[in-house]
Amino acid sequence: MQSKAKNVKEYLKEIPDERKQVFLKLRETIVATIPKGFVEQMSYGTIGYIVPHSIYPNGYHCDSKLPLPFVNIASQKNFIAVYHMGIYANPELLQWFMSEYPKYSTQKIEMGKSCIRFKKFDQIPFNLIAELMQKMSVTDWINCYESQIKKSK
Repeated sequence: MQSKAKNVKEYLKEIPDERKQVFLKLRETIVATIPKGFVEQMSYGTIGYIVPHSIYPNGYHCDSKLPLPFVNIASQKNFIAVYHMGIYANPELLQWFMSEYPKYSTQKIEMGKSCIRFKKFDQIPFNLIAELMQKMSVTDWINCYESQIKKSK
């Protein structure tokens, strides 16, 4: 579900009360740990953390007018999601995350290519998400994106 919110503040107002506290904690975890250079803004109808054009003028290969996306978080109908492009593009990072996840949660991991879905809000591994955010700098992400994603397009 994509929001029509024009900014992060509006998006946060839309979060249902029963998940607002946990969603705010997820956002705070990311904001506190994501490396410098990534910028928070609305992206694809969700809260996104992007590489701005001032750092990466080429933008996203799907639409160069858009900044390069890295992480998005969303309150979906049946779950809270973290979309992490680094997990999609970097097999070693994915393997690390998959091996660490059981140390932080008793729930079976539920993932898509870049999407980590949390249906049980009390099982969100905030400390693991914090570690994940610190695994890739802006430069690391640009290099990974150019070598793994952009080259194949």
